[in-house]
Amino acid sequence: MAAVPGLPPAYADSTYQTAHEEVFSSPLTKTIETVLPPGVSKDEFSKAIQKAIEVLGKDAVFTGNDLKYYIDPYDIPEAGTVRNIPSAAVCPSSVEGLQGFLKVANEYSIAVWTFSRGKNLGYGGPAPRTPGCIALDLHRMNKIIEVNEKFGYVVVEPGVTFGDLYTFCAEKKLKLWPSVASLGWGSVIGNTLDRGMGFIPTAVHHENIAGMEVVLANGDVVRTGQYAMTTSPTAHLTKLTFGPTIDGLFLQSNLGIVTKMGIYLTPQPQSYMSCTFDMPEFEDVATIVDVFGEMRRNGSLPAMVYVFHINEWAALFGKRSDWWKGEGPIPGWRTKEMQKELDVGNWSVRFGLYGPTAIIQAQYAEVQRVVAEKAPTGRLQQSLFTGEDGGLLEATSVPQPHGGIRVGVPSMWSIPMVNFYNVREDSIGAHEAYSPIVPLEGKVLLDWVTAAKQVYESQGFDLLCDFFMHERYAVFVCMLCFDKTSTEQRLGVEKIFQQLFKEGSGRGLAKYRAHIKHMDQNAELFDFNDHAYRRFVETLKDALDPNGILSPGKMGIWPKRLRNSSAKI
Repeated sequence: MAAVPGLPPAYADSTYQTAHEEVFSSPLTKTIETVLPPGVSKDEFSKAIQKAIEVLGKDAVFTGNDLKYYIDPYDIPEAGTVRNIPSAAVCPSSVEGLQGFLKVANEYSIAVWTFSRGKNLGYGGPAPRTPGCIALDLHRMNKIIEVNEKFGYVVVEPGVTFGDLYTFCAEKKLKLWPSVASLGWGSVIGNTLDRGMGFIPTAVHHENIAGMEVVLANGDVVRTGQYAMTTSPTAHLTKLTFGPTIDGLFLQSNLGIVTKMGIYLTPQPQSYMSCTFDMPEFEDVATIVDVFGEMRRNGSLPAMVYVFHINEWAALFGKRSDWWKGEGPIPGWRTKEMQKELDVGNWSVRFGLYGPTAIIQAQYAEVQRVVAEKAPTGRLQQSLFTGEDGGLLEATSVPQPHGGIRVGVPSMWSIPMVNFYNVREDSIGAHEAYSPIVPLEGKVLLDWVTAAKQVYESQGFDLLCDFFMHERYAVFVCMLCFDKTSTEQRLGVEKIFQQLFKEGSGRGLAKYRAHIKHMDQNAELFDFNDHAYRRFVETLKDALDPNGILSPGKMGIWPKRLRNSSAKI
C-alpha cells in the first residue's frame, strides 16, 4: 500500500510505515465528507486554514482526502454516534510553530484534537471526540532532547516512538533499557499520558515521569517539578517540587499540550530471568491472583506480572477458524485440547526478574517455595540469561519468546490478534477494549471474569482477555476483536461492550482509559458529591482554556461553550 500522494511518510522505519498504511488502507467509508469545527462558519474556517498555512507552511496543513490517516480505522458505524471526522490536520514541528497555530485557533475559536502519533487504536486512534476539530498531529516534534546514562532518564518530544528510543539507546550503546508498550510504533509521551504500560521494571510509564514541558491554550509554556527552574541539575531526577504538584493535571487531559517529558529508563541488568507459570482450570485465576498478588505486594516480584487467558494466546497463532469450526463459542473440551497443542494453561502468567544474578536467583527460589505450597497444580518454568563474563546483558541476545518487549526491544508482535475473527480472505481485523481496574483479590476477579465470559458468549464470541497485576489492583483488558467488514460482528462487539460496561459498573468498576465514544459514559461513573471531580476539572478548563479550543470532550471534560451543545452527541 503506497502512501497517500502529498503526504510524507509518518515513520522513518519501513516496518512501522507499512503497518501504518495498512491499518488505514480500508476504511468502511471511502470518502471523507467536509465537517466544519463547531460554531465556525465556512468563511471563517477558510481564513483560519490560510493563516495556519502562513504559520506552519503548506506542507504541514492537510484537508479533504488527505485526512484519511486522521479517522478511526476501527470505527463501528452502528454504535449510535456521529462519525468522528476532523475538518483539517496540522503538523507543527516545533514549540514555536505550535504556539503560532494556537494563536490562530484562539482567534477563530477553532477546537483542535491533540495527539502524538495517533496510535491509540481500539480507543479511537487519531479521530477527534468532537467532529470538526482540527487534528493537531505532533509526530514531527520528534527530538530526543537529552539522555543521562548514569541516572537513567531521557527527555523526549511527542513524536518519539518506542522504536526511536530503543534504536537511539542501542546505537549509542547506552546501558539503559526503555520500557516499551506492546507495539513499537506508539509515542512514548502519548502512551505515558494515557497511562499505558510496558513489562520491565519501569513498566508503569506515568509513574516514571520526571519533569514536563506543557504549552497551554494561550501559548504560554509551563514546566513542572524541578524542571520549572531555568537551570537545575535535578530537573529530571525527582518528582519532588515546591508547592502543588501539577504533572497529573496533564495526564489524559485537555488542559495543555505536553511538548517535552523526562522519563526514567531501566538500568541494563547483569541478568534477566524469563519466568512463566500456568494453571489448568478456568477457576484457577483466583489462585493466581491471590498468590502472585501477595508476592507483588511483599516485594518478591518487584516488576510487572502479566496474565493471559488461553484464547488470547491462541489468537496470536491463528484465526478462530483454525482452532474451532463449530457453532458458538469454543467449548470446554476443545479448550483442553488447545492447552495441550499450545503447551499452556487455561491461564498463564509471565513475569521477569532483573538485576544481579545472585539476587534474582534468590527471588526465584522464593517464588518456587510459594507456588509449591499455595498453587501445587501449577507449572513454574524459568530461563536465565546472563551477560558475558559477569558483564551486563545484551537485550538482543535474549531469544523469543523470552525477549522482545520483556527486555525493552520493541516490535509489532501482537498485531495478528486483531484478525482472530476474520471470516474471509478479504476480511479486515479490528478491535476495541473494555479495560476496568479490578481489586487484586482472587474471588473478586474470578467473579468478574466469569461474568465477562458469559457476556462474550451471549453474542457467540470467545473470551479474549489479559490483565496486568500491580501490587493492589489489576488492569483487566477485555479485548473485543472483530472483522470490521462484518455488520454482524460490529453489532455483536458493540453489544458486548455495553453489557460489559453494565456488569463492571454494577460492581463499582470503571475503565482506566476510554474510547472517544465512551468517554462521557465512563466519566459519568465518577459521581461523588454531584460529580465534584468533574466540576473541579471544568473549573480549571474554563480558566486555562476560556475559548475551549483544546480537545473538547476528552475524558468527559467539556469547555463551557460546548457543555450543552450537540457536539456531545
